[in-house]
Amino acid sequence: MNNVLLVIHLLVALAMIGAVLLQRSEGGALGMGGGGGGGMGGFLTGRGTANLLTRATAILATTFMVTSLTLSILADGGSKPTSILDDLPTTAPLEDQEPAGPSVPVE
Repeated sequence: MNNVLLVIHLLVALAMIGAVLLQRSEGGALGMGGGGGGGMGGFLTGRGTANLLTRATAILATTFMVTSLTLSILADGGSKPTSILDDLPTTAPLEDQEPAGPSVPVE
């Protein structure tokens, strides 16, 4: 299951790279220019929202995020959280221990 999902994830990533590279640039460097109204002038026009490549990129990005989350959930493997305190050696409480005798035998 993980291998199939990983292959799908990689194919979606490559398709998304291709879709982004095929899109036409809408302005100069860092979004400056872009025609009419500064850098964000043509951002929400009909041409930008109805573009096939824009929609394909959005769908591929959503699929990429879903496969990323699914792979991360599957990688967990259902393991429960553990604590390093669980691995410490256990000793009896002080009340239950016998008092230590003298270190030198009494004659």
